[in-house]
Amino acid sequence: MIAFVSGSVAALAPDAAVVEVGGVGMAVQCTPNTLSTLRVGQQAKLATSLVVREDSLTLYGFADDDEKQTFELLQTASGVGPRLAQAMLAVHSPDALRRAVSTGDEKALTAVPGIGKKGAQKLLLELKDRLGEPLGTGGPALGTAVTSGWRDQLHAALIGLGYATREADEAVTAVTPQAEAAEGAPQVGQLLKAALQTLNRTR
Repeated sequence: MIAFVSGSVAALAPDAAVVEVGGVGMAVQCTPNTLSTLRVGQQAKLATSLVVREDSLTLYGFADDDEKQTFELLQTASGVGPRLAQAMLAVHSPDALRRAVSTGDEKALTAVPGIGKKGAQKLLLELKDRLGEPLGTGGPALGTAVTSGWRDQLHAALIGLGYATREADEAVTAVTPQAEAAEGAPQVGQLLKAALQTLNRTR
C-alpha cells in the first residue's frame, strides 16, 4: 500500500500529475482542485490510494488524508468505483459530501456526472452511517484560487468527467461572467460546480 508520495512535480495533465520519487516518476490521478495546487518543478506531497485491478494498478492522489479516506469510504457503496468516487470529490469537498449525506441532499449528489435521481437515493441510504457528520472546518467547498488559465483547467476537468468537447465549451462560456466578476483570481473548484449545474439543466 502506498500511503503517500512526496517529491518534485515532473509533469501535469488534465487529470493526473507525475511526481518524481527517488528517480521514478509516479503517475497519480487527481481531481482538478488538487491539480490546481501543484506546479511543475515544485515539491508536493499527496496522500494516495492504490486501486488494484486485474489489468492495472492506478494511484489516486489527494490534497489530504480526509479526502483520501472519503474516497475509500465512497467505494464501500455498491456501484461506486474509483472513477465515480473521484468525480464526487471533484464536485464536492469531503465535508460537503458528509453534509449532503447527513441532510439527505439528493440534489447535491445528482450534480455529480454519472449519478441520477435513483442512484442518489441509493447512495444516501448506503452512505448515511459510513461518512459521519460534517466536521465544519472545510469552509466553502473547493475554494483553491487559480491565478491563470482557469478556462483551460475547467475545460480539461469537464472532459475528464466525461463531457463532450462541445458541452465543455458551452459550460465554460456559461460561467465566464461569474469568473470575471470574481474578486481576485477565479476559483476553479467553484466554477466547476457552477459549470456542472448549467450542464445538468441542459440535459
